[in-house]
Amino acid sequence: MVQSTNERKSARFDSVSKLPISTTTMNRRHFIRTAVAFPFVTSGMRAASPNGKLRHAAFGASGMSASDYNAMSNHPMWELVAVADVDTRNFAKLKQKFPNVRCYQDWRELLEKEAANIDSVNVSTPDHMHGPIGLKALELGKHVYGQKPLAQNLWECRQLMLKAREKNVMTQMGIQVSSDFSERYAVELVHMGVIGKIKEVHTFSNKKWGDMDPVPTQAEPVPQGFDWDLWLGPAEPRPYFKGYYHPSNWRKRRDFGTGTLGDMGCHMFSGWFHALDIAAPISVKSTGLAPANETNWAINGQVEYTFKGTQYTDGDVKVTWYDGDNKPPQSIVDQLKPLTGNPPKIDQGSIYVGTDGIIHHPHGGTPRIYPAEKFKTVVYPTLEKRNHYFDFIDCCLKGGSTKPTANFDFAGPMTEAVLLGCLASVFPGETLQWDSPALKIPNNEAANALVKRKYRKGWEIG
Repeated sequence: MVQSTNERKSARFDSVSKLPISTTTMNRRHFIRTAVAFPFVTSGMRAASPNGKLRHAAFGASGMSASDYNAMSNHPMWELVAVADVDTRNFAKLKQKFPNVRCYQDWRELLEKEAANIDSVNVSTPDHMHGPIGLKALELGKHVYGQKPLAQNLWECRQLMLKAREKNVMTQMGIQVSSDFSERYAVELVHMGVIGKIKEVHTFSNKKWGDMDPVPTQAEPVPQGFDWDLWLGPAEPRPYFKGYYHPSNWRKRRDFGTGTLGDMGCHMFSGWFHALDIAAPISVKSTGLAPANETNWAINGQVEYTFKGTQYTDGDVKVTWYDGDNKPPQSIVDQLKPLTGNPPKIDQGSIYVGTDGIIHHPHGGTPRIYPAEKFKTVVYPTLEKRNHYFDFIDCCLKGGSTKPTANFDFAGPMTEAVLLGCLASVFPGETLQWDSPALKIPNNEAANALVKRKYRKGWEIG
C-alpha cells in the first residue's frame, strides 16, 4: 500500500527527529535581553498586527531579497515593516515602493528594535549569512523564509532545522520550483510508476560558479554607505576588492558561497528528493575535473551519491551531479529521442532512469517520457495551482499542523545532501561515508572538520 505524503515525510525524517535540540548562541550585543523581552508569533497563533496582516522583515534590500518581498507583497494579508541591508545605497529604490518601511544597515539592530513588530522574515543574503540571521530570527520565534541553500555549511543547516522544530514556527526554503507544476508533475509520474522503479538519476546545471585563479592581493576603497566588515560576518577580515566578492561573485568563494552545486543543486535535488522519497545519502564521491582549492569552489564538477533504496527505487540508488561542461553519459542522452523535432537540450535539469523507461525533466520545463512511442497513452495527473510565497504566508497566518511544502524538515536534509557534495569536492576521488544522525563523516577526519565552519571572534554560533 502506498503511503500518504505526510506518512512518507514522517518516516523519512524519523532518525533525524530523534536528534537532541541544541541551543545556539551568538556573542553579539543586545540579543539575550531581546530574546526574553518581546513576545512572538507561533504557528498556532494568528499574526498579532491590528489589521490581522503578517508583519514581515526582509534581510536584503535588493537582488534575490527584493524578488522575494516583491512576490510576497502580492498577498493581501502581508505587509513589509522593516528591511536590513549592509549597503545603504539599496534603500532608495526600496522606498519608492514601500515608503513607510523602516531601514537598518545592521541586521542585529533590526531584530533588536523590531522584534515586537514583526511576525516573519525572509533571509535572502549571501549564503554565509543564512545561518547566523536565520537562527537568531528563529530564536525570537519568527516564521522564516530562507533562501537556498538553507545554510553555508552542514552544521548550520542542521541547527536551522532543529531550531524551527523547537520554536514550532512556519518555515519555507526559497526553491520556488518545488511548488511549480512542472516539478510536481515529474514527481507524480515517478509515483505512478510510469517508468517502473528508478535505477539511477542524473542531475545537472551548466552554470560555472567556481574560480581556479588566485585571489587578488590588491585592495580598493570601500564604497560610501557599504559596511564591508558587517558583510564579511563570520568570515575572517580581508581587503575589499570591487567585484571579487561583492555584489555577486561571492558564490565562487568557499568562505561565502557554495559554488554551482550549492547555488543550483537545491533546485535540481528538490524534484528527485520528493519523487524518490529519500533523505540522507549513504556516501558521496567527487569525480570532477578539478577540485575546489583553498579559497574557491571548482568548476566542471561531478559528484556521485549513493542513497538507500525506497519503495520507488530498484534497490539502493545512485545519483550523479554534473555542472559546468560536465554532462550525463552520452549513452543516456542518446535515448532521449522524441517522435518529432529535435532532441532536448541538456543544460539544467534531471534524468530519471527507470526499469521501464526514462523521464527527462528540464529545469522549469515540462517532463518528457522516453521511449516516446511507448508512452503515448499515459494518463497524466491533474494538479492544482500553487504559489510558493503564498503557501508560506497562508501557513503563517492560519497556524495549525499544515506546513509549507519546502519547510525546513524537508529542505534541511535535502540541503545537507547538497552541501555534502560541495564538501566532497575538496577531497576528489575519495568516498566519504555519511553518518547523518551524528552529523559526521566517520572515515575522513579532515573532511569531518569542515562539517562546521570556523567563526571569527565575536561571531561564534553554538
